[in-house]
Amino acid sequence: GNLIRCPPGRAGKVPAGVTEDQLWRAKYIYDSAFHPDTGEKMVLVGRMSAQVPMNMTITGCMLTFYRTTPAVLFWQWVNQSFNAVVNYTNRSGDAPITTGQLGTAYVSATTGAVVTALGLKSLTKHLPSIIGRFVPFAAVAAANCINIPLMRQRELKLGIPILDKDGNRLGESRAAARQAIAQVVVSRIGMAAPAMAIPPVIMNALEKRAFLKRYPWMNAPLQVGLVGLCLVFATPLCCALFPQKSSMRVSRLEPEVQAWVREKSPCTETVYFNKGL
Repeated sequence: GNLIRCPPGRAGKVPAGVTEDQLWRAKYIYDSAFHPDTGEKMVLVGRMSAQVPMNMTITGCMLTFYRTTPAVLFWQWVNQSFNAVVNYTNRSGDAPITTGQLGTAYVSATTGAVVTALGLKSLTKHLPSIIGRFVPFAAVAAANCINIPLMRQRELKLGIPILDKDGNRLGESRAAARQAIAQVVVSRIGMAAPAMAIPPVIMNALEKRAFLKRYPWMNAPLQVGLVGLCLVFATPLCCALFPQKSSMRVSRLEPEVQAWVREKSPCTETVYFNKGL
């Protein structure tokens, strides 16, 4: 039968009168709210279920208020603060991360995003306005490449737990951590791409029409709505790009980890790990 993840401390027995559908629904709710490695309840805004409402508001505002330097600074800072919470909440492994490491990752990613956004903003000053609208996306992509590895630097240094097909822990691997983090960076940039690439084209066309000239206040709500529509499809699609329980051939692990796995579980050819989200 299918393995059913039960909350820590539960016996794993199905209560009488509970149907299979109710059981799967309970499992989905539990999995969405609790960290798969630590068993901790995750911060509400850091969960994947909060991605669409949070991101549509922040991204919509980043795309609307991109013309002035203070606005760029403020919205990139808000976005990176939110990303820091999401990246910490959805990390892989159960190793604790220090306040100093969190602070370094947060400051580095925010600085990276702001520098990219302001640098590109000055470069695109003399180019058509449509080009300027894509500056926030470039800044977000650059920040993801900084923020995620830094927020999860402990995994890169110490490795993440690797398991056999039955879920037995075989050790920790840095090679698995590198694969996990690379996959998360790709899926996060993919998640942001439609929401930050499609609305600017539509808004650029709409701003030339009489409607937005007559009702300029409609700019932000329209932008947020368009971003939300894109994110509703992009978020689940990009979360599904790579399985959450990722796998790796034993031959691709570090030599010392390979030796340890072969000694501990000689029949194991593939190891599994939680890649994070």
